[in-house]
Amino acid sequence: MSEQGKKNNCNFCGSSRFVLRRTEYLYSHEGKYLIVPNLPVEVCLDCGMVYYAAAALKEVERRFFAIQKHVEKPDSYMQVPTAVYA
Repeated sequence: MSEQGKKNNCNFCGSSRFVLRRTEYLYSHEGKYLIVPNLPVEVCLDCGMVYYAAAALKEVERRFFAIQKHVEKPDSYMQVPTAVYA
């Protein structure tokens, strides 16, 4: 994400028009997953490219490993169906 007052351009289309939004993010590592709702992102208004703040992604990764090591508890669990593409 851009820092306050700093102008960045989209790496894909070159636009400088962004909007702050929240999205659902899926972190995966070695067949294990963490779904993170409401992760803040910047979205290019011209092409839709999504930009994640490095600090936010580092926090997601930290929480994932803390949950896997049973140091922290997740907010909730969900079952996810799977289907093989034939």
